[in-house]
Amino acid sequence: MKQLLVFILFAAMFCWLMFSPVYKHVLVIRQALLQQEVDYLLEVGASGRYGYIGEAMVAESRERLSGYGFQPGKLEYDISSTEGTGGTDASMPLPRGVGLKLTIRYPYEQLLNIDRLIGVEPPDAHSRMAASGMKMSEYVP
Repeated sequence: MKQLLVFILFAAMFCWLMFSPVYKHVLVIRQALLQQEVDYLLEVGASGRYGYIGEAMVAESRERLSGYGFQPGKLEYDISSTEGTGGTDASMPLPRGVGLKLTIRYPYEQLLNIDRLIGVEPPDAHSRMAASGMKMSEYVP
């Protein structure tokens, strides 16, 4: 009986040791992809040509991220400015020197459930990973 218990505990620990780094790697890659997308959108949106991040840019971003396995409907974009104005309106681009803020959120999708084998509680179903950034607008009317 004791040997069976040791075997079950060893098997659970062995499974966790084998598969946990894979899931952690996926988590790190997803976080890096989100941050890369934030940086790209801020670079384009805050440029002298635009001064905003519009719906078309967000739609293209969703399409790019879906190519990496993200589900476009679950991506949340939060766009604002340091002055409190939207930052999404093409008719009112942010003038030079105003900060454009962007945050993209995506759910963990039960990615860390394997951690339960060693007694670590994964994030709840409503938790989201996020990447954010801010860049000063370079738009000159």
